[in-house]
Amino acid sequence: MKNYKNYLPHLLAFIGFIILSLAYFNPVLSGKEIIQSDIVQYTGMAKEQMDYRTKYEEESYWTNSAFGGMPTYQLGAKYPHNYVKQLDSVLRFLPRPADYLFLYFIGFYILLLCLKVRPLKAFAGALLFGFSTYLIVIIGAGHNAKAHAIAYMPMVLAGVLLVFRKRYIVGGLLTMVAAALEIGANHFQMTYYLLLLLLAAAVFYTIDFIKKKEYKELGKVMAVFLVAAIVAIGSNATNLMATSEYAGFSTRSKSDLTIGADGLPKPSDNAMSHEYITEYSYGLFETFNLFVPRLMGGGDVENLGVDSNVGKFFVAVGASPAEAAEFSKHVLTYWGNQPGVAAPAYIGAVVIFLFILALFTEHRKIKYVFITGIIFSIILSWGHNFFLTDLMIDYFPMYNKFRAVTSIQVIAEICFPALALLGLQSFFNLNREKRLQKLKKASIVAGSVIVFLFICKGFLDFASEKDNYYSTRVFGQIVPEFIKALIEDRSAMYTSDLIRTFIYVAGAAGILYFFSIEKLKMQYTVIFIGALAVIDLVSLDLNYVNKDNFVEASQVKTPFQPTAADQKILQDTTKFRVFELSGGFNSARTSYFHHSLGGYHAAKPKKIQELFDYQIAKNNHQVLNMMNVKYVIDTDDNQQPIALENPEANGNAWFVSQVEKVATADEAMQALTKGNTKTTAVVENKFADKIAQKYIVDSLASVKVADYRSDYIKYKTNNANDGLVVFSEVYYPKGWKITIDGKAAEMIEANYTLRALPLPKGNHTVEFKFEPQVIKTGSTIALISNIAMFILLIGGIFYLFRSSNRKEA
Repeated sequence: MKNYKNYLPHLLAFIGFIILSLAYFNPVLSGKEIIQSDIVQYTGMAKEQMDYRTKYEEESYWTNSAFGGMPTYQLGAKYPHNYVKQLDSVLRFLPRPADYLFLYFIGFYILLLCLKVRPLKAFAGALLFGFSTYLIVIIGAGHNAKAHAIAYMPMVLAGVLLVFRKRYIVGGLLTMVAAALEIGANHFQMTYYLLLLLLAAAVFYTIDFIKKKEYKELGKVMAVFLVAAIVAIGSNATNLMATSEYAGFSTRSKSDLTIGADGLPKPSDNAMSHEYITEYSYGLFETFNLFVPRLMGGGDVENLGVDSNVGKFFVAVGASPAEAAEFSKHVLTYWGNQPGVAAPAYIGAVVIFLFILALFTEHRKIKYVFITGIIFSIILSWGHNFFLTDLMIDYFPMYNKFRAVTSIQVIAEICFPALALLGLQSFFNLNREKRLQKLKKASIVAGSVIVFLFICKGFLDFASEKDNYYSTRVFGQIVPEFIKALIEDRSAMYTSDLIRTFIYVAGAAGILYFFSIEKLKMQYTVIFIGALAVIDLVSLDLNYVNKDNFVEASQVKTPFQPTAADQKILQDTTKFRVFELSGGFNSARTSYFHHSLGGYHAAKPKKIQELFDYQIAKNNHQVLNMMNVKYVIDTDDNQQPIALENPEANGNAWFVSQVEKVATADEAMQALTKGNTKTTAVVENKFADKIAQKYIVDSLASVKVADYRSDYIKYKTNNANDGLVVFSEVYYPKGWKITIDGKAAEMIEANYTLRALPLPKGNHTVEFKFEPQVIKTGSTIALISNIAMFILLIGGIFYLFRSSNRKEA
């Protein structure tokens, strides 16, 4: 009975998290699914892969439906012995996206319990973390991998802190499992940011161990972390190794080109420029929207209502109330300097107030880890607005591999509510006099910030550099009166949200005051504070992610409908590629129906991206021809898509008569601007020793496709002379097994990105099979690591159970 009572609060919390997750995303209960822009694009990218899986009941690790061909490693590939993924599926038993919200709650609840926060407070703290606006909005946008990784971050941190507190077994096991799940979530940017926070914790605790001369204990800690890291990484070996391999061929790696698409020398050899990495950078003043949500106008567009200044302006110029109301639902209110934001990264007025209180009430040194995490994450989120990011990009390992530096605020998303709950618990442990004293100080600080922001309003113009463009888009010209109304609405929004924050802070302070004078019991105080904070967050969250984001399940499963142009192209049963002129290179819509030259991915194949920037964007049709683009989708005078056939497409493969040998990648790219890709192959010198410079190609020479699947292509060739065949398939040197009449052969790279193969005269069968060794090796490591994890878990649980029984005896 005693043990039952100990576990009951956790069981109730577990049930509460399920109920609240389903309540927020309640349309899932009626079978609806959330429509997420990024997932719509993913569905287009992965369509061929999923069709292959259904048809052949096996996995293909290559797709031809996007970017001319690429590995599926970052497109949801399923690997052998990926038991961590199976465990994750068990934990995510709720329908999506309620499963991610549930993971937010559970992960943070575990963290707070490990920080010795009592269950009721930990339950409230988990809600404050999970309902943070940023975490809800990324779910609405379809950043599922990011949400997934963030959900496991508190759990990893909990395990690490337990180990540092010398709870080696339970901490080590939690760290091992949570780290495996974190890595398995497959969002390395979030995992990298987590490592930065763990580094801060490690420095703090290591210094403490050294000061106490506890070198033996420090050695144990490091040993536990080493074992946990090896097993966690090993259990995800296939994905990590495959991703690492592909990364060298993606836009996240350095290019061999030293000249930019504009013809000028590149200013940096970084894979991504400083400008690209820091394109999304938080403004210094914008940081206050962590406390006051719509300080900078909220998201890109807000629903201002017909009674707003903009609504009244439309009525005044002749619009009907219904028309004005409709337009007022989607008004460009954000006036910050970022290219765009879906919503403010609001952490909560109550949460920030409790954090301020914690600065005065929490005396455990762990608070400095969280404070450090908050300070550095906020400073680094400023990107190009503060010098530290440039230093990190240039000198800190791997920091230049990730863009959208504002994402590092996820560390603050963890640290603020964690320290807030620590401070709240410490507040309850103070005597009456100290409680009142600390509460007064926190209230003064929070109030001073609000007053400061009120004063700042007099110095702000609430104007955006996009206003003239926005006015022109709506009216066809710049309308000063419209812009004036827009600015007035932004100003009103600034004031109303300051008042909103003041009300929530005053409400939280009032609740704590009544507890301090012993008019309110502790458990009711926690409930009231938690409820107030949740109302604060959820009332804002619902502006951005709500029932309107849900549609019928069929619409999610088939997000694209074929146009007349698609239907015409689909009647052609030969093998070719399609290029959609209107944004097709950065959209997966075409990939859903055809083998596309474009696609949608955060790490595109590097050389295809460069071909687009240097050649296709400059209307070099020879490059479209060599990529076997048989159809181009354009629009007619009525803006309806039409399919234009390209009769000059080179086909699937062809013999060339001449080889232009070049020394560098720059020369290869330049050669493509003037050559005829049907007759000439451009080959860099590193491949040139395997081929001749001229070949005889007669009219009877041919290369025909005999079999074509995503990971297997068979060609039948005929040539009276020795020749060089160029294939309209992307050159990827890893994983492809090439045979000529059953004997192993080696392909070379031609035309900067295509495969080529020297062939002796006569009739031959050429086969390309994608059988990546990295999958076989990684799967073996994953199997061994998962066995080790299972043994460690069973052994650790048995040891803890036996130790518990001994203590009770």
